[in-house]
Amino acid sequence: QVQLVESGGGLVQPGGSLRLFCAASGSIFSFYSMGWYRQAPGKQRELVAGITSGGRTDYSDFVKGRFTISRDNAKNTVSLQMNSLKPEDTAVYYCNAQWLGLGYWGQGTQVTVSS
Repeated sequence: QVQLVESGGGLVQPGGSLRLFCAASGSIFSFYSMGWYRQAPGKQRELVAGITSGGRTDYSDFVKGRFTISRDNAKNTVSLQMNSLKPEDTAVYYCNAQWLGLGYWGQGTQVTVSS
């Protein structure tokens, strides 16, 4: 069982930056593939970025060049640096952990991009 707690969301102006954090419980965090997803009102949840246990990263096209995912296995954390934010990035952002077919979700953190 893994518990995930997100933080770092908030209100930011277009063009601004935010850094999201996800803290995970458990001693086998380094084995998990981690990801950030988002869900905007009336839309399906979608993958934003992922990072494997080996550190390989993957990004959805709509955030490439603007967002960076990273992990710190010593601290059991994964973060998402979001730059050049756009109004369409407004959504609840969720942290996800995957290992051996099991998946876990955090409670989500709201990101609002508005002037």
